[in-house]
Amino acid sequence: MKRLALILTLLLLLSACGEAPAEDAVETLAPEVVEEPEPIPEPEPTPEELYISEQLASMTLEQKVGQLFFVRCPELHAAEDVATYHLGGILLFGRDFKDKTFDEAAGNIAAYQSAASLPLFIGVDEEGGTVCRVSSQKQFRSSRFKAPQKLYRDGGLDAVLAEDAERNALLCSFGINVNFAPVVDISTNPNDFIYDRSLGQDAATTAEVTKAVVTQMNEQGVASVLKHFPGYGSNVDTHTGIALDERSLESFMENDFLPFTAGIEAGSPFVLVSHNIMADVDETLPASLSPVVHNLLRDKLHFDGIILTDDLAMEAVEAYAADGSVAVLAALAGNDMIVTSDYHSQIPLVIEAVKNGTIREGRIDDAVTRILQTKIALGLIHIN
Repeated sequence: MKRLALILTLLLLLSACGEAPAEDAVETLAPEVVEEPEPIPEPEPTPEELYISEQLASMTLEQKVGQLFFVRCPELHAAEDVATYHLGGILLFGRDFKDKTFDEAAGNIAAYQSAASLPLFIGVDEEGGTVCRVSSQKQFRSSRFKAPQKLYRDGGLDAVLAEDAERNALLCSFGINVNFAPVVDISTNPNDFIYDRSLGQDAATTAEVTKAVVTQMNEQGVASVLKHFPGYGSNVDTHTGIALDERSLESFMENDFLPFTAGIEAGSPFVLVSHNIMADVDETLPASLSPVVHNLLRDKLHFDGIILTDDLAMEAVEAYAADGSVAVLAALAGNDMIVTSDYHSQIPLVIEAVKNGTIREGRIDDAVTRILQTKIALGLIHIN
């Protein structure tokens, strides 16, 4: 208003003096019109994003927490437990195939899926060589799948991929959709605990083979699990005790992380974290329970898939939870899924930790989001 009054006063004065204001002077004094920028429209959510958002909104806390557990298949009442605890995954061992026909084993797996409100990850350790849960049973295959190390030594990458293709087909025929393989630890010393399960080659070679194997597994519909992050090296067996790894972070970056990075870039949806203590990163906690190590996997290796623990029943982690709530520590560290046989007691402890504020429910939601994304990508969940 003051500006307008000033313009009118000026006009009157000039008029009284017999002079009209210059046209450009009027334009200079005229109020400026500022156009508001067009608002940037919010991007439309994808069908996947809509599904996940709606699913999270409809799930109870118990259902969400249950999805975080990838449990060892119990000998009894497995289907009932899938429904009762809302489990996210079932991990099969040799006893789940021993003395069973194909129809019996596949029928059990189908029963677990039928009991689940959300489709299950059905996993197995079928590495080849010393760890074969399925092909160790002669009714399913005349001989065990060979160790990748032997295959590579005798026939190179082609031999590894040929055996891997047969393995993927066999697992799919049962309804198994996750193989806890490949082992991408670097070990060239036959005296190392992990040597027989490793490729037995240097980091560059292991990375090349890892990329090819993960790509083929994706194409055949079997999810891979890269293990055992950050890399076993020459450490002792953590099934029976604590392994303290004193190598520098730089050493890991230049060596052990290479095949993990290759597998991640090839699209592996899972990385399994070991119980080794990575002294140069976190000397107080096993990697599986360390937020610092998990941040390293997210930030340095740019992994945005599912991080899961090695089996929490191992002695290497039992001492870190005085009240028994080791799964709570695992969730706080950043694991999206927890591998354990002790789910009956661990699931209630995680639920209670969310209710009392120890674990943010947002942390649980983040994990369930990754789980749902992976189940969609695997074709376990179909979005209309």
